[in-house]
Amino acid sequence: MWNLNNKFALITGGTKGIGKATALEFLELGAEVLFTSRTQEDIESLLNELEKSGKKVHGLVADTAVAKDRQKIHDFIKNQWGKLDVLVNNAGINIRKKANDYSEEEFRKVLEINLTSPFELSRKLHSLLSKSKNSKIINIASSAAMQDVGTGTPYAMSKAGLLQQTRSLAVEWAKDGIRVNSVSPWFTVTPLTKGLLSESDRMDPIIKRTPLKRVAEASEMASIIAFLAMDKSSYITGQNIVADGGMSITAI
Repeated sequence: MWNLNNKFALITGGTKGIGKATALEFLELGAEVLFTSRTQEDIESLLNELEKSGKKVHGLVADTAVAKDRQKIHDFIKNQWGKLDVLVNNAGINIRKKANDYSEEEFRKVLEINLTSPFELSRKLHSLLSKSKNSKIINIASSAAMQDVGTGTPYAMSKAGLLQQTRSLAVEWAKDGIRVNSVSPWFTVTPLTKGLLSESDRMDPIIKRTPLKRVAEASEMASIIAFLAMDKSSYITGQNIVADGGMSITAI
């Protein structure tokens, strides 16, 4: 069936943008969802929004870049569910600068949150994913992983690394019943891109470069993520789905 009934899913960075859209999509499809955020206010805001829906949803204040918070996530899932069916590594940041303008602290922070944290969290949750015997990891990468799109070098480096992390873990963990895939969006309407997309001098070249002549909605990314989380995608692993409105297939 095209649903996520009886699935337990974790979405990091799940209160805004693609993460929030994915949480809403998963809940609509019947999953029980745990989402994380670094701020209590964002957690409470989304829980209040969803409290009347009757859906099974949980929020947890946690920073995936912090070891004790990754343990906190692990312990919550172990105690609440005993296993994990779907992990969506969505939490990420960007600092847009020219390469020579980054401090070491800045570029290491981008790499830590976008690349190292998904690896560490996936490893921390491996035993719970294995208990599912049919689990999925979906890493949220970017078009910047494959070509320069002006996002800054550290962000592009981190997302390119995430693609290889996806491929390598897909092979290594296939025996454990864990499928690992990634989704690479082009510009999508989220709080992270709101400022950029409001500037016509930045927006116009993006639209010109995109055959579909628009940016994506977060809900469109959530639909792809949901498909990869479903059993309907059971023979897909180690793959990267590029959702870019055709941007990468044209040289115009």
